[in-house]
Amino acid sequence: MDNVALSKLEQKAAVSLALVFGLRMLGLFMIMPVFAIYGRDLIGYSPLWVGIVIGAYGLTQAILQIPMGQLSDRIGRKPVIIAGLGLFCLGSIVAGMADSVYGVAFGRIIQGTGAVASAILALAADITREQQRPKVMAVIGMCIGLSFAFALVAGPVLAQWIGLKGIFFVTAALAIVGMLVVHYIVPNPTTKAPAGDASTNSNKLRSMLRDPQLLRLDVGIFLLHLTLTAVFVSLPFELEAAGLVGEHHWWVYFPALLLSFVLMVPMLIIAAKKKMNKQFFLFAIALMGLALCVMGFASGSVWLFALAIVLYFTAFNFLEASLPAMISMSAPAGAKGSAMGIYSTSQFAGAFCGGIIAGSLYSQLGSQGLFFIIAAVMIVWFGISLGLENVGQVKAHTIAVTIANQREAELIAEKLISLSGINEAVVVLEEQVAYLKATKDFEIDQALNLVREQHRS
Repeated sequence: MDNVALSKLEQKAAVSLALVFGLRMLGLFMIMPVFAIYGRDLIGYSPLWVGIVIGAYGLTQAILQIPMGQLSDRIGRKPVIIAGLGLFCLGSIVAGMADSVYGVAFGRIIQGTGAVASAILALAADITREQQRPKVMAVIGMCIGLSFAFALVAGPVLAQWIGLKGIFFVTAALAIVGMLVVHYIVPNPTTKAPAGDASTNSNKLRSMLRDPQLLRLDVGIFLLHLTLTAVFVSLPFELEAAGLVGEHHWWVYFPALLLSFVLMVPMLIIAAKKKMNKQFFLFAIALMGLALCVMGFASGSVWLFALAIVLYFTAFNFLEASLPAMISMSAPAGAKGSAMGIYSTSQFAGAFCGGIIAGSLYSQLGSQGLFFIIAAVMIVWFGISLGLENVGQVKAHTIAVTIANQREAELIAEKLISLSGINEAVVVLEEQVAYLKATKDFEIDQALNLVREQHRS
């Protein structure tokens, strides 16, 4: 089988799983740009409850992300994903039928119980070859970004036509479509990816939490999504106050998002080519802080808010794309699944905390105070990130080995680590695999030949 291009099965897996992920995230995100405006008729409406509703899904997502992934290890990926999408659909219906913000918040909490991100990524790992796994994950990540961009445009447009309740019912329909895609289109795995690539391990989780590099990155994704939900507690109010009615907010979001993608791509390319991940990472945090300050000073000016949104999403998109790559490169060999489990939990916890904190601060300080406080949080994040290591172009490899005992595992690990280009080698007897971290130009055939020779001897 060609190791360079995706096989037809891998192409089908990438597209179908990206579609499932995208449909789900589209449903979650569409409410963000519109709830502050269109939720005013709900019983109990207040800025605090706007924040709670926007961030509520993050609470159950954060709590259940790792357990749902581990459950998929035991009973299978597809049953967990379909059940999770069913819960997401149920939560959407509950929110759509609610007449109060309390009912909508409860529906959003139920939506969050469908925490299937880890199971979807694990299924992608099961279906794909190790060499092609990063490409499939990149397709899924790109689809998430596109779904967020589309949600910012579609939310205001749909709210004008079908109202807030209609958006929740559309979200329920999207979940049903996702279930059908999983059942009828997503390929059934014939193999299972090694645990280190796809699953979390309780022992490894503890060691991950003590790793300074990974901890800084986990704090980063927490703060990134905290700011995202916080911004959308206040931003719709400010655009409306500047004279732009809710159904026209997409006039700002759409061109701003397009321009932000145009500006973000060169940053990613230069950071990778020049091996300046840390420098651009710090620049993006500073740019986000600047954008939030502009929002604080932009009261009444649609043009200033448009500029701030371009700056904000240029930084956001760069950080959102960079963080998982940096996690993958920084995770110890054989611990990628555990590292990503903590990462995902931190991401959704940030979304929940951002909604709660922003709703409370907006009630007390208004939009201007909220924007400046979040900008101050960016200063704290910048300081925390100064200690990041400038990770090089590191690739993770997983290869099958045939070993009878721990002594053979240690022997192969010693030989593998002696190869030029190998930074780390972990051989796991129970899984019959070797996890490698190597430089970008390392030829994997060297390791494969060594393992074959060892097996023959």
